[in-house]
Amino acid sequence: MGKLFKFLKPYAAAVAAIICILVVQAYCDLSLPTYTSDIVNVGIQQGGIDEALPDTISKKDLNHLLLLVPSDRQKIVKNAYTESVEKYDYNGTVMELKASVKEDKKKVDRLSEILGKPMLMAAGFDSGSEMTQKIEEQMRTQMSGIPNVDKMDIYDMLEFMGAEGRNALIGQMDQQMDSMQDSIIAQAAAGYIKDAYTHIGIDTDQIETTYILHTGAKMLALAFLGMAASILVGLLASRVGAGVGRRLRENVFRKVVGFSNAEFDKFSTASLITRSTNDIQQIQLLLVMILRMVLYAPIMAIGGIWKVFHTNVDMSWIIGLAVAVIIVIVGFLFLVVMPKFKLIQNQVDKLNLVSREILTGLSVIRAFGTQKYEEERFDDANKALTKTNLFVNRAMTFMMPLMMFVMNSIAVLIVWVGGHSINGGAMQVGDMMAFIQYTMQIIMAFLMICMISVMLPRAAVSAGRVDEVLTSETMIHDPKNPSHIPEEGKGKIVFDHVSFRYPGAEEDVLHDISFTAEPGKTTAFIGSTGCGKSTLVNLIPRFYDVTDGKITIDGKDIRNVSQHELREKLGYVPQKAVLFSGDIASNILYGNPDGSEAEMTEAATIAQATEFIEQKKKKYKSTISQGGSNVSGGQKQRLSIARAIAKHPDIYIFDDSFSALDYKTDATLRAKLKEKTSESTVMIVAQRISTILHADQIIVLDDGQIVGKGTHKELLKNCEAYYQIASSQLSENELEEDLKEVESYVKR
Repeated sequence: MGKLFKFLKPYAAAVAAIICILVVQAYCDLSLPTYTSDIVNVGIQQGGIDEALPDTISKKDLNHLLLLVPSDRQKIVKNAYTESVEKYDYNGTVMELKASVKEDKKKVDRLSEILGKPMLMAAGFDSGSEMTQKIEEQMRTQMSGIPNVDKMDIYDMLEFMGAEGRNALIGQMDQQMDSMQDSIIAQAAAGYIKDAYTHIGIDTDQIETTYILHTGAKMLALAFLGMAASILVGLLASRVGAGVGRRLRENVFRKVVGFSNAEFDKFSTASLITRSTNDIQQIQLLLVMILRMVLYAPIMAIGGIWKVFHTNVDMSWIIGLAVAVIIVIVGFLFLVVMPKFKLIQNQVDKLNLVSREILTGLSVIRAFGTQKYEEERFDDANKALTKTNLFVNRAMTFMMPLMMFVMNSIAVLIVWVGGHSINGGAMQVGDMMAFIQYTMQIIMAFLMICMISVMLPRAAVSAGRVDEVLTSETMIHDPKNPSHIPEEGKGKIVFDHVSFRYPGAEEDVLHDISFTAEPGKTTAFIGSTGCGKSTLVNLIPRFYDVTDGKITIDGKDIRNVSQHELREKLGYVPQKAVLFSGDIASNILYGNPDGSEAEMTEAATIAQATEFIEQKKKKYKSTISQGGSNVSGGQKQRLSIARAIAKHPDIYIFDDSFSALDYKTDATLRAKLKEKTSESTVMIVAQRISTILHADQIIVLDDGQIVGKGTHKELLKNCEAYYQIASSQLSENELEEDLKEVESYVKR
């Protein structure tokens, strides 16, 4: 996870904006259950009455209410109301709550505390509830000796009792109501207020309808705001994810392009392709999910828990139980599945490797009739990946059913516990509905995280693999203060006691190599297979760095020169000819993109490539397929040689670049090349003696050491290893005759 967040650092501002928008979205989503509760509790059960005190009340009802207020508090209530000047469909006097009281929250709270239980008792007396009927019967029994007591209503009896008697009775009733929840008292008070409004002619049905419509409008507005926030978060998250993916691909590509051959030996080509595509795609996908869902989940969970504690604390243990069960389930799945994700990525690497080998070697496979064997090899890699994927997916399929079971079980538990609380007067129906919604939101927040947990381990592995490439130490470095090759230099190369061994190897591949390659002269290298010829010339462009000794160009150690400046001096033709998709012109001018058509034609002519180019309909605009698959091996080599010539370098390096050419083409090409490179340093690695007959200096390598140095004739006489190579290709007499024949052919 740490590596994933590291990739997000450049987009910190966008992530902060997403978090702010998610807070807005969470606020909208968490507010909706509250409004649902209000519609049920206030809009339906309380008839839309959401005030704790009646704003207007008939004087008669107010007097009745005062009879249930302790005498020492009656003055506070009387001073809060004044006669109303508005006209109501009521014959008596209407009292209105003073404006100064309405605007003072402390006074309103004080009045609510004083009138809450009296309104509950008055509502009970008016509706004839069981509790108030018992009180009324007790009062009639106590006042049985009073004349006409049977004709008195409860309020007449209370008035007859006097202040002292009423205070005693009110005290007894208060004790009986002490166990009631505030919400029940508030609901009963709202019922009383509704009846009080009805008495003076106020349309309470209109109040109920207006309240429900207004609350519903607020819910719709919040829903639209939440939807807009969700869309905006999705847009920003997608842009951030795409940006991270683009940046990672750029950085990985830039890093890989700067790799030396040692790094390519460490990371296989198939693995680098997987890391650049599949792994980065996994990271990009997960980052979008993190920004859209994972960041949202804790905000929702914290907000939901806060709302729950403000709805009903007594049932908060249900949330704790649900979260604990979910954590146990997810933790178990993680322990089982997590190790498999790294295995999956390794198996993807292996499958890519097998696929790449089969596709690139298809002609050889067909020629040797080994299709069945290769099919089995691919099938083994494919089955191994499929088996691991199936295990992971089967394990994760248990997660969603388990989560849904937990969620539904929690809902049933809430209804069961909440039903008992409602029956006991401890909570209202709307509160239970809101509690269910908040609980589902909290559980869904954890479900979101669990859904991401399917992708998280794999993406974490992918992030580690990509970071491994980005943080890998490249063995070839540019110096902090690079030197410069003299402009007047001609490309003189000196190997000064050079030794080299591959990273991790126990023995040197090249040992104590010393020679000088002069400008205007050709230096050739020959020797048995594996003697180090290609390795030696690969040290010059710094594909590897020497282990001991040094290589200088015009007196400057190549390790003290920037790689770009060094390679600008070189025209390199690799052992395996490489062409790029495009056309013939773009391949020839690859090292000199600003070169003219004349330079391109000259390079093609020297490389003996005009013969097949001119036969094509589009000539130099003829298409070259990826890897040069639509041209022959000899044509590939000639175009690769033309590419090096068109660059006009000071130093030419031909790494066995004439092997696919016939004798006539080889001789003609080398003759033309000698004219072109008369002032350049030319280095040729060859297997054929005929290719290096005219070299000014031939270096014979054997087991990584120089065993001979000189011209062709000198080596035939003085170097046994060279003589053995020459005699294995032609007899000594034939060599002498070939030499004469080549000389006469070049003159023609």
